[in-house]
Amino acid sequence: MMRSLLKPSLHWFSFRQDEILLSPRRESPVEDMDPFSSPNEEKWDFVLVSDIHEMGSEKEIKRKKFLDELQKKGFTIKKIEDTKLFYGVRAPPHIFWKYQCFLTNSDSRQQNSSASQDIPVTTRIRVVHFILQNTVTSDLEKLHDLMKKKVFETAFPLHKNEEIRRILKKKWARWRVMFKEQPIEEIRCYFGEKVALYFAWLGWYTYLLIFAALAGLATVAAGATVFSSSQVSKEICDANSTIMCPLCDQNCSFWVLSDTCTYAKVTHMIDNEATVVFAMFMAIWATVFLELWKRERATVATNWDLYGWDEEEEELALHLINNSQHEPRLYQHSYFRSTIVLILALLMILVLIGIAHALVIYRAVAMALFMQSEVGLLSRHADTIAVMTGAVLHYLTIVIMSKVNWQVALYLCKLEKPRTFSQGENNFTVKIFIFQFFTNFSSLIYIPLCPPHQCHPSGCITDLFIQMAVIMVLKQTISNIMEYLIPWISHRLRKKKKSPKKRSMMLGEEEEAEDPCKRQWLNNYELNAVDSFSLFNEYLEIVIQYSFTTIFVAAFPLAPLLALINNVIEIHMDAIKMMRLRRRMVPRKAKDIGIWLQVLEAIGILAVIGNGLVIAITSDFIPVQVYKYMYSPCARENHTSMDCSTGYINNSLSVFRIRDFEPHTKVLPEFNGVQIKNCRYRDYRNADDYTYTVQFWHIFAARLAFLILFEHVALCVKLIAAWYIPDVPQKVKNRILEEKHSNLQNELRERSPSPAASWGSCLQERVLHDPLHHGSNLTSRSPPKTAAM
Repeated sequence: MMRSLLKPSLHWFSFRQDEILLSPRRESPVEDMDPFSSPNEEKWDFVLVSDIHEMGSEKEIKRKKFLDELQKKGFTIKKIEDTKLFYGVRAPPHIFWKYQCFLTNSDSRQQNSSASQDIPVTTRIRVVHFILQNTVTSDLEKLHDLMKKKVFETAFPLHKNEEIRRILKKKWARWRVMFKEQPIEEIRCYFGEKVALYFAWLGWYTYLLIFAALAGLATVAAGATVFSSSQVSKEICDANSTIMCPLCDQNCSFWVLSDTCTYAKVTHMIDNEATVVFAMFMAIWATVFLELWKRERATVATNWDLYGWDEEEEELALHLINNSQHEPRLYQHSYFRSTIVLILALLMILVLIGIAHALVIYRAVAMALFMQSEVGLLSRHADTIAVMTGAVLHYLTIVIMSKVNWQVALYLCKLEKPRTFSQGENNFTVKIFIFQFFTNFSSLIYIPLCPPHQCHPSGCITDLFIQMAVIMVLKQTISNIMEYLIPWISHRLRKKKKSPKKRSMMLGEEEEAEDPCKRQWLNNYELNAVDSFSLFNEYLEIVIQYSFTTIFVAAFPLAPLLALINNVIEIHMDAIKMMRLRRRMVPRKAKDIGIWLQVLEAIGILAVIGNGLVIAITSDFIPVQVYKYMYSPCARENHTSMDCSTGYINNSLSVFRIRDFEPHTKVLPEFNGVQIKNCRYRDYRNADDYTYTVQFWHIFAARLAFLILFEHVALCVKLIAAWYIPDVPQKVKNRILEEKHSNLQNELRERSPSPAASWGSCLQERVLHDPLHHGSNLTSRSPPKTAAM
């Protein structure tokens, strides 16, 4: 058995004209096996691609130095020449044997079995990628330095023709399985835990969106049933004699309130009593979603045996595998650098807020210009057109500023000098999310806070509804189309450009057999490149969508439905991109979604605040309730047979005297044959001196009280829901408990039967691993006395 394990593979001693082979001595009794490949297939962990440089050139020398360093570490290297130089690299088995010795994790449950059988392909790729990235040449250059200098063009792991890939193509990366369950276990085996956790989280979020979408549809349906029967809408539609003041100072005429009948009906469809219930439901839904995901994540982490895995420990182990003399980089903190980063981040936020103010100014200016237009359509629907064009402009600023935000966040992270890649990724996540949040929501936040007279008499909520609808539809539709089309077109162009032309055959000449690796490497090279931010981009896109779905959902109840439709498409679009259009992503290990969970929890709190502001300030819910219970005929005369909101519109409109207009303002001397003396506008002001009425302060106090009450109740419900739903299921806790108990029992049985010998062995191990007892004399400690037999 031992002889067969020590016997080297035959392909180690093979040699071809187009390859360079290094045959390292095996340092561990293991075989190179790939469970998904045929025994005769050559297995390569990574492929390096380089341009063909002149012999003796600086780039050629640097490339040779890097490949020599890999050979010194025992790597096998194969060279294939086409329009580019392709170098296949395969790590020696002793690297993975060291990996198992360093780490006791899910990859090494059976220590007595062969290393390569225990090491999954995803772990092989991850280990080899780490060594490639951290191999230093004699010129103190790493692979990323050589790529910057165009010595190497790219490096990537291979999509291999293995069974698990065929399963993913059949059950995941195709449109016809859109409504079927995702094969998460197969995704994990092919792309690693980090990608699998992303799709598990996205699938869980999409599943729970079904309930939010149904609640949103029910809210809209409840408003649609009273589309024409609302008393407020009826009063607006019947206000044929209510003359409203001009909406601008110059070239704007008076208008009749009944002209906005349709606008008022649409407003009431989304601004009614059901909206308050829906906003509360969404606050609870956001909490339940996160708590249930924590339970799901705990189950997944247990099934994948990730609870004992530590990222920092694995990173240190990989450094030692790559370089046994490695010294860890210690944690450092610089208050000066932190202050600089904070100041620059605040300046960037101020820029984003300034852009939001510019969008608000555009909307006001555009509405005034449209009002003065000679085109009847523009003048009649100036407010709606201004909101819609402003939303389109807002979307364009999102597209442009997203790229700027990305570069600024990267620059700030470089200033911080993070110790590890994970620390840098977390810092970058926080910064880019904050910048993207202000980019996406600054101008939306202004609408709930804008003065009432800038809104329609039926409320401001329709303005927010239109802006949310335009942004979400444009963002999801255009982004998804571009997200799929660009990689597809790029892949087609690369494939067409890189396809080698067949050489014309001479008479009697036999065709030379093509290396089987060549076609595989070329096919992988023709795919689109991936980088360390590929998965990050997917997370960021969905988290921003989650923000739209929760923060202002009271103004746009259809947001969960749009998000649900988008995510169903997004899952399989991402799958197709990963399997068919992009090179294989370097697998990374993870036991949760990282700092994104904290971001989602912060969004949940912002959702409570945002929806409270929408209902308290943007919506007409509070003014109507104040009117019903304090100023309506029901409150004054105890009428029970009439709608208590009767007279609300007339009560909510203040009176302005025509003679107080500026002289240059265009004024219609009469309307329908009646001389105009007064006009109405939306506000609560006295007709004499235009100061606020008592009712204004009553409404202001009611808004403030509702906002405080709503937020406190919603937050309390969130806390109760978080407490009521345990983060870890009881079966998972019991399973971990049983495993700990079983491990301790096995360790107890493996100990020597002599209590004294067992105690001495344990003591020796404790002292050897205790830094406080280094150098202490073990012989000075005696075992405990045992009872006489």
